[in-house]
Amino acid sequence: MENLKATLLKHNLTLKKAFGQNFLTDLSLLDQIVEKAEVGENDVVLEIGCGAGALTKSLSKKVKKVVGYEIDTRLKPVLKDVLEQNKNVEIVFNDIMKVSVQEVEKKLGDEYVLVANLPYYITTPIIMRFLENAKNLKRMVIMVQEEVAYRLASKHSCADYGAITVGINLKGSAEVVLKVGREKFTPPPNVDSAVVRIDIEKDKFVGVDYDNVRQVVKCAFSNRRKMLVNNLMNVYKLSRADAENILISANLPLTIRGENLTAQDYVNLADIIYKKDTND
Repeated sequence: MENLKATLLKHNLTLKKAFGQNFLTDLSLLDQIVEKAEVGENDVVLEIGCGAGALTKSLSKKVKKVVGYEIDTRLKPVLKDVLEQNKNVEIVFNDIMKVSVQEVEKKLGDEYVLVANLPYYITTPIIMRFLENAKNLKRMVIMVQEEVAYRLASKHSCADYGAITVGINLKGSAEVVLKVGREKFTPPPNVDSAVVRIDIEKDKFVGVDYDNVRQVVKCAFSNRRKMLVNNLMNVYKLSRADAENILISANLPLTIRGENLTAQDYVNLADIIYKKDTND
């Protein structure tokens, strides 16, 4: 902790709330995160949000290569100091959301693991961007607010289950692997955090039009308090009879809500809705 404060002071650097900057400095915790990522000497890691480089450094000791993206160019001298001896690290000072996933993957050159300590405002965009566009991603290990972590890893029919959970389950599975108290950060945030591991399952659903499925998911959660039949009627401009027939064809109860459907249910439902659309 003192080393971080000294480094920031040396470079006359104050942390920015706008970037969600809360830096981890607990070495044992950093090692636990690396362990949960299950990375080794042949692995390539993409780190998003390198901060002061503490996690970057821990990762670089275990893996073949770390490519880190950091939005705050003020951290250049800090990262240069911290990572001077770590020759297998490349830091790209750019907003990851402004770089195509294809361009990022070209730089990585191989299958990779994504590791990130994400501020809340960018958690969902980052996850969905890589889930929907990545070709070589093996898994994500991300630190987020604790309540968000449980939303990402929720099971269907639970209160935390939502569109982002379905999005993850369409491409893989998630679990909370580590809880992190707010006191582990500098400066301490207002909430506790947790680490979520998302394992990607290649071709989990074969021959699926994910755009169609995502539209159905969006429909189902457009008003989560309403029954799915009502959301189908409102979004797809269907009669009640047509909406009920779709649910019957999918072997779903007429009173079901979006939060009760599994990823497989959404795949089946999209297939029925868009086949019907094509045949009309």
